[in-house]
Amino acid sequence: MKSTAAVLHEAGKPLEIEEIELDGPGPGEVLVRFTHAGLCHSDLHVMHGQIEGWLPMVLGHEGAGIVEDVGPGVTRVAPGDHIVCSFIPSCGHCHWCATGQQAICDTGANIMRGFLPGEHWPISGSRGRYGAMCMLGTFSRYGVIHQTSAVRIDADLPLDKAALVGCGVPTGWGSAVNAADVRPGDTVIVYGIGGIGMNAVQGARYAGAQNVIAVDPHGHKLEVAMQVGATHAATTSADAHRLAQELTRGVGADKAILTVDIMTAEVVGEAFDAIGKAGTVVLTAMAGFTDRTISLPGTVATLFKKTIRGSLFGDCNPTTDIPRLLGLYRSGDLKLDELITRTYTLEQVNEGYDDLLAGKNVRGVIVHE
Repeated sequence: MKSTAAVLHEAGKPLEIEEIELDGPGPGEVLVRFTHAGLCHSDLHVMHGQIEGWLPMVLGHEGAGIVEDVGPGVTRVAPGDHIVCSFIPSCGHCHWCATGQQAICDTGANIMRGFLPGEHWPISGSRGRYGAMCMLGTFSRYGVIHQTSAVRIDADLPLDKAALVGCGVPTGWGSAVNAADVRPGDTVIVYGIGGIGMNAVQGARYAGAQNVIAVDPHGHKLEVAMQVGATHAATTSADAHRLAQELTRGVGADKAILTVDIMTAEVVGEAFDAIGKAGTVVLTAMAGFTDRTISLPGTVATLFKKTIRGSLFGDCNPTTDIPRLLGLYRSGDLKLDELITRTYTLEQVNEGYDDLLAGKNVRGVIVHE
């Protein structure tokens, strides 16, 4: 069948809207009619050449939709099911899945290629085989994905909100709840209040943090952060550091979570300085693979027992945590409606990313229908 998709042909160039060819689902695969796709900054890393992938590539890795058909051997979903796409697949049987760490499932090694080695390659176009961002390619009206990337959800949940729980929400929420291990009474600083940082704010507050300091140069984002759980707002790292000192009588923040657009050695150093003894800095933001973004005094880390740790997907297990987060949305404990700043058509995808870079959106969402 044919589908319309936003395709990256060359790093540094805009996405192109074009018609692609989709094969039917092969063994273990699912044909999905995508209804909504989130505009996440990670796709920009590919568009700007900071992360390399198989080009041409259908971008988009945050999305939700409805299963149209399934291939042989599919057991996780059935036609008609509503699903959220997990941007990291979870096979369920590799060492990492078996030890409760689905966020680093071995099949995730293929997410910048699009499909499992030796398996069916379902997408093609005018320039041959096309990759799919995170084995998904949600910037297409239809997609063929592996069942390990599909998480079934209740059919009455709004798919535009549910789409966010495939990447930005669990990544931010889990960065606070799982990776930072925020405890009741903690003081937490979140650097960068976009689609991920906003959910780190929510997670920290839900976990019981007494003080949640949101840091972002854009005032409208800070206003939303205050609505979803932040107790204080700062436009600079220096102001956040000062606030943390005042609120803790000089002890410093317990946790700092980096969800900025591009991770730099400067912001890592600022977060390291802002935490107190036995504090933790969680690195969720990314830069280029070869960029040296950590340059810290090791002796200070030793003497003050400071911890620096990375986190992928908020250390979440998508098969259980995606439904759990949507349950918190149902109960009013997780805000999703407030996160969507603007919706776009597929043809407006480049405009959506321009708005993201300009700091206009917490989260933009493509509406396929």
